[in-house]
Amino acid sequence: MDTPNAWTWALENKIYACMMVFFISNAVEGQLMSTGAFEITFNDVPIWSKLQSGRVPAGQELFQILDNQMKLFNSNMKPTFTV
Repeated sequence: MDTPNAWTWALENKIYACMMVFFISNAVEGQLMSTGAFEITFNDVPIWSKLQSGRVPAGQELFQILDNQMKLFNSNMKPTFTV
């Protein structure tokens, strides 16, 4: 099986490929954030809703919320995440 042309091009043009990935991922993120629907659940319990709070959680804030939920979580159950 031959190497895909896009992969070969990306290896030959690393800086341009990295810039493209950066800008495309920012465009996708912006589109997803503009919908206003950003909710996080942990074991089917909602832990964050942008629709209710009106904002997206900061990284440290989100990690603190998840840490608190993990402390309350029973170690015998398997955690499930949905975003």
